[in-house]
Amino acid sequence: MPKQFQIIPYPFDSQLEFTLAHQQRDYLSWPIVYFLQNTQEAYVGETTDMVTRMKAHLKTENKQQLKSVSLILSDLFNKSATLDLESNLIRYIAADGQFDLLNGNLGLSDHKFYQQKEIYWELFRDIWSELRTLGIARHSLEYIDNSDLFKYSPYKTLSREQTNGLKMILNCLLDDQAKVSLIHGGAGTGKSILAIFLFKLLKTDLKDFNRADFDESDEELFELVEAVRHKYGQLDIGLVIPMQSFRKTISKVFKNIKGLSPKMVIGPAEVAKRKYDLLIVDEGHRLRQWKNLAAYYGTFRKVSQQLGFDELTCSELDWIEQQADRSIIFYDEFQSIKPSDVNAQRFIDLQLKSSTRIERLRSQFRVRGGAPYMDLIHEIFKDGAAMPAKLFESVRYDFKLFDDLDEMVATIKSKNEQEGLCRMVAGFAWEWISKNDRTLNDIVIGESQLQWNSTDVDWVNSPNAINEVGCIHTTQGYDLNYTGLIIGPELDYDFTTKSFVIYKDRYKDKNGKNSISDPKVLKNYILNIYRTILFRGIRGTYVYVCNDNLRAYLSQFIKQQQKQGAEQEDGVLISVVPCAHSVPFYDLAVAAGNFSELQQSETLQYIDVEERYQDPQRYFACKVVGESMNKIIPNGSICLFERYQGGSRNGLICLVESSSFEDRDFGANYTIKEYSSKKTITDEGWQHQEIILLPKSTDDSYSPIILKDEETVDLQVIGVFRKVL
Repeated sequence: MPKQFQIIPYPFDSQLEFTLAHQQRDYLSWPIVYFLQNTQEAYVGETTDMVTRMKAHLKTENKQQLKSVSLILSDLFNKSATLDLESNLIRYIAADGQFDLLNGNLGLSDHKFYQQKEIYWELFRDIWSELRTLGIARHSLEYIDNSDLFKYSPYKTLSREQTNGLKMILNCLLDDQAKVSLIHGGAGTGKSILAIFLFKLLKTDLKDFNRADFDESDEELFELVEAVRHKYGQLDIGLVIPMQSFRKTISKVFKNIKGLSPKMVIGPAEVAKRKYDLLIVDEGHRLRQWKNLAAYYGTFRKVSQQLGFDELTCSELDWIEQQADRSIIFYDEFQSIKPSDVNAQRFIDLQLKSSTRIERLRSQFRVRGGAPYMDLIHEIFKDGAAMPAKLFESVRYDFKLFDDLDEMVATIKSKNEQEGLCRMVAGFAWEWISKNDRTLNDIVIGESQLQWNSTDVDWVNSPNAINEVGCIHTTQGYDLNYTGLIIGPELDYDFTTKSFVIYKDRYKDKNGKNSISDPKVLKNYILNIYRTILFRGIRGTYVYVCNDNLRAYLSQFIKQQQKQGAEQEDGVLISVVPCAHSVPFYDLAVAAGNFSELQQSETLQYIDVEERYQDPQRYFACKVVGESMNKIIPNGSICLFERYQGGSRNGLICLVESSSFEDRDFGANYTIKEYSSKKTITDEGWQHQEIILLPKSTDDSYSPIILKDEETVDLQVIGVFRKVL
């Protein structure tokens, strides 16, 4: 198939206008995309008037150092398509890391248009491949999708909710009363993206925004940026990230963004070096206080004294307030995970100040399970949860409970090969003995042996991460495609009190439990840890639980992973291992003995059923073969039966066993028919005179099975038909 586009390079010089006018007559007034570059810097644009646009660029001071322009031409282009292609190129070129982009981070389009996915995304993929051939791009789109440079790049196409969030924050800066703006936002609400986008927005020269491509929403946003610039001039800004690992990751992102520097990403202690016009604090819930600081004690004391605070009563939150004329703090109370985190009461006190403005982010941007998944996790991971037992269902999110840890590890590794960025993570319930001896295993569960992370800085992106297990400290703040979570033996569940149980001696994070005397406080931290980890996975989360009671509790809400040796039949899961959702499944078609022998068979299987039938002592399933009951039960159906416990059977469809007949469909002494009987009364009481087992078939060749007198004695009703599964 011939290419549907051309990429044509030209020198970016004073002769360009003449050259284009003569060589590109067919495209002079046609939508095109172009790429300006020198060896280090680049600019991506689109236009329907290439000559006028190039003349304008040649007169722009910061673009005169660019040496060449590559025109991307196609007869398939329309205005929406070129805006979309321009946005995609800006996002991917920025994350590819080869060029510093001169583009501002506003004006990236989010247009929906005809055949956008069917034609134009595939066209973009082909264009990207050719850009790699030309040396303009380096990495594959798949690689970039999983890179931190892409995930945290300020070159984003913001959703309407994100744009509104950004406007809300800019209005906070225009509020004369708001010295501190406290932005509440749960996991996945885009706090880090907004912080980075805002930082880039405030550090970009207004002349670098191509207002010709702005839509109405961008125009309003640009006017707010102009108002902030007019109010404050050039702001001296710092981005404060409390966690060292995540701070290093964002520093790498800033290194690759024109106008930003890794030095702008700082730890809380660095705010003591000077005053700032504005400090933006990401993950504000991880700011620290004077508790369990370990090696950080000395630094905390020194900075506190330098700033005039008592180290025993102050916190890093106080440092931020003192060193910034204004601050924007992103905060989530449910992600505070250890005693060294600033006490929640400090944030409550902060909210009560007249100089604090409070805002909230509500939309979910990370987890594809959306609000239903987030609400479920928050609800089931609290004492006295009132959630009805119901399995989480989502076509967009893969949420499963594993009984076999090795199988979960293998599944995560398989997903990592397919999707990338999939990691095993566990609660802190095992000592880190491999830290000093990598021949040792930290996490030993049965036959499974695993090691903790070999580095605590940027572990998620480290080369051997897929073969290791991370913890909350190495994953908080990061996005993963799939998370494999091990819930350790430190957490259990009590069905009597409907509450979680904490075993403090099994929780191995010394800095996470020392100084805590109230068990409820420790429980809250540990539950927050697991909630936070459960919100890392974008596409799915897999869970293995060490304690039986907790596994049984969670199995009411999380689907069981299909076990090895299990099979799927018409949407029904059949397994060789029982679980909380299953009942026995008997194959009558191959039964050689009586039903009691079938129940004890070593090849017994189990089948998943809906919640109200999840009682293996009361219900079981069988496959019904043949056409004798096809008016009600199609041939080959798997059906649910309730074990017969007595009472009238007349008019009910029953599974019966008797040596007095051999069913032609089953080839055994079992049959499934509608039960009918005639009784007589004798001196000894009621006796069966006749039992009639009636077929319900469209095939007239099936006759009733009639048992009389002594033939009725050995007939046993095994179960009563309830439904076709």
